[in-house]
Amino acid sequence: MKKYFSILADIESRISEGQYRSGQRLPSLRDAAELYGCSISTIMRTYVELEKRHAIYSIPQSGFYVVAKPGYLHNNEKSQVIDFASASPDLNVFPYLDFQHCLNKAIDKYKYHLFTYGDSKGLETLRQTLVSHLANAQVFAKKEQIIVTSGVQQALEILAKMPFPNEKIVVLVEQPSYDIYLRFLESQGMPVCGITRRADGIDLEELEEKFKNDNIKFFYTMPRYHNPLGTSYTREERKAIAKLADQYDVYIVEDDYMGDLGEAQGFEPIFAYDQTSHVIYLKSFSKIIFPGLRLGVAVLPESLQKAFFAYKRYGDTSLLSQAALEVYIKNGMYEYHKHKIGSLYTVRFQALNEAVKRYNSKDKLLEVSEGSSGIYVQFKLPKKVNIDGLMKRLAGRNVSVVPGKGFYLSHYLEQEKFLRISISRAQLEQIDEGVKTIVKEVKHENN
Repeated sequence: MKKYFSILADIESRISEGQYRSGQRLPSLRDAAELYGCSISTIMRTYVELEKRHAIYSIPQSGFYVVAKPGYLHNNEKSQVIDFASASPDLNVFPYLDFQHCLNKAIDKYKYHLFTYGDSKGLETLRQTLVSHLANAQVFAKKEQIIVTSGVQQALEILAKMPFPNEKIVVLVEQPSYDIYLRFLESQGMPVCGITRRADGIDLEELEEKFKNDNIKFFYTMPRYHNPLGTSYTREERKAIAKLADQYDVYIVEDDYMGDLGEAQGFEPIFAYDQTSHVIYLKSFSKIIFPGLRLGVAVLPESLQKAFFAYKRYGDTSLLSQAALEVYIKNGMYEYHKHKIGSLYTVRFQALNEAVKRYNSKDKLLEVSEGSSGIYVQFKLPKKVNIDGLMKRLAGRNVSVVPGKGFYLSHYLEQEKFLRISISRAQLEQIDEGVKTIVKEVKHENN
């Protein structure tokens, strides 16, 4: 089933990105089966489904062709701005109709129960569904450990405010890290300190020193597809972090918000190596479906649940949205959409990597973090580049990027000068020109 969803998503992505153009003949059943390493019947099933979606049509004795339909999974009114800044999912692949169907099914199933306050833990049937859903990501948890939140942000704010069993008070964050959370911690006057994370990882000896000496309550980390670096910790690093947490009684808040966009098989989160219930696992559904859905999941050790609920207090997440998500996961639509958007982003990453090789290989002005999944890449800049001047020049060339300064605590001294590049809304045909422009303007500012 996963193979079918993956192939369906890849072909839709190719149509969306223009690799298969209107009127173009698709590969024959035999050729496609060889291309994807599957049976002819799987390809036939895929093509039939694409016909139902009015994406392709068949001509007897000839083959399958792409429908010439304006607007199919594609916004024909392209913006002139090359958008490397936006972190939200591509508007053109939002599953509007599928999720509307799930909303209607949810109302039919639960009726008036959806319009009450509900359980502060979240809809029970959704939490039960999430047990198997999370297990696919190597997060093995009981229903009682799973709490539905109003996005990951709500869980992060509660965890920062509530007391922990270790009675420590300092929040340790990677530097750079999630900018909105850093601003929250600073605005609330929370005791917070940072540890440098670079594209090639983290200094585990320094991490151990901080765990040992700095009264660390919890360490907030994004092990996979880090924002803003785009990189992931190695298995050895993830194991070591779990071990240090146990050794020094420090909790780990693991934000796996991009986990569903990954290609890597067998990526075990830090949670999978936790032997002493020191890891809190967080997951978001906004990056896959809609940002406005505001649904997240926290998997909490039993020792933290009482304090967490004292701060959460009531069911503040729409039961209708939760019920629709339950239907969306159960009927296979989530798995399909995950493959679809993942394939789309993989193609864009390939284009980005090729453009970097094309324009940056000679002078190597940019140090580019390696990436093929998630949505972010770090473009580390030469030290003498004036970042404000560069931003103005890029804006004048209709290239939108995000500078790295905001991803640091305001008092943190060891800051790298970089641009965060996001491919989530960068259209495929604009990526090459965008990278070319960035390299050209960096060269200008570096002279």
